[in-house]
Amino acid sequence: MPTSFDISALPDLSGKTAVVTGASSGIGRATAQALASAGARVVLAVRDPEKGRDAARSMAGQTEVRHLDLARLSSVHAFAEGWDAGGIDLLINNACAVSPTLAHTADGFELQFGTGHLGHFALSILLLPHLTGRIVTVSSQAERMGTFDGDDLAWTSGGYTQTKAYNRTKLANLLFTAELQRRLTADGSPVLAAAAHPGFVATNIYAGGSRMTKLLVTLLAQTSEQGALPVLFAAVGAVPPGGFAGPSRAGHMRGAPQLINRSKAAQDPQLAAWLWSRSEELTGVSWHAAARR
Repeated sequence: MPTSFDISALPDLSGKTAVVTGASSGIGRATAQALASAGARVVLAVRDPEKGRDAARSMAGQTEVRHLDLARLSSVHAFAEGWDAGGIDLLINNACAVSPTLAHTADGFELQFGTGHLGHFALSILLLPHLTGRIVTVSSQAERMGTFDGDDLAWTSGGYTQTKAYNRTKLANLLFTAELQRRLTADGSPVLAAAAHPGFVATNIYAGGSRMTKLLVTLLAQTSEQGALPVLFAAVGAVPPGGFAGPSRAGHMRGAPQLINRSKAAQDPQLAAWLWSRSEELTGVSWHAAARR
């Protein structure tokens, strides 16, 4: 059911701390701005600190910029190990990477999957000892077209396309959210995991698109501020554990946020458990090791 949630619905977040990845532009920047304006202390976790500082200077409220390159596990570990700012009320896993050709992270993972899923997987678990509120991961309805072809997460068998890699990553985001919530609940943790689909938003992800894509963006896309609303709703609204928020109109591509459905694959507990196990193997970050910290 559609909500009336908008920026004015944000509660007073004074005394709260939020970490937003990829906060120097697009939806991440709009989300960080909104949270800071509501009184939260917002840490912009960004790959390029100078761009992060440029973004922070335009924001009202208390902000801090910290370096985080999700395409390098060493950077993820350094960010988590260097965390010295107390509890984290909100972790917004927003950052992503796109590449028209097959590219890899510093650790050899396919770039989109390695940044958008594996980087956030490791970050979330490593920061868990500090988390007290919610972990919101930005996904997309593109997850409905996502697939996992056996165990080939690196596209070694060929067939890579930017779209296929994006869809797979967004499916991984929802599977991660579901399995993360299952584990949090089993451990009696008060932390809530949720996901958000921002809708069709005019961001840098479409910068290298076709002429038709750019025309559609011009005519139909929402602003980053509008796209941030489902993310903010998932962060502070009435969302159940493991909930998925997205726009309410135009096939969930525009409008005020509401809870939306996900694909059958995204609801598969066996697939979620398999992906979690493989993610631990690939990143070397273990749920049990983090829980003992």
